Amino acid sequence: MRWAKLLQAGKGLGQAARMMVGMPDYETYVQHRRLSHPGEPVMSFEEFFRERQQARYGGAEGRPGRCC
Repeated sequence: MRWAKLLQAGKGLGQAARMMVGMPDYETYVQHRRLSHPGEPVMSFEEFFRERQQARYGGAEGRPGRCC
C-alpha cells in the first residue's frame, strides 16, 4: 500500500515538473482523447511533442516564432 502511494506521488511530481516547463503529459492527453473523443484518432507521442512545441514556441501558420 505504501509503495502504491509513493509511486502515485512520484508520478504526480513528474507531471507537475513537466507542466512547469510547459510540456503537458502525454498519458493525460491520451486518457482525455479516449474518454472525451472516442473513435477519433490519437496523436503518437512524437506528433504530440511536435504539436505542443509549435503551440508553445510559435512557428505555426500565422504565428511569428518566439525566442522566449
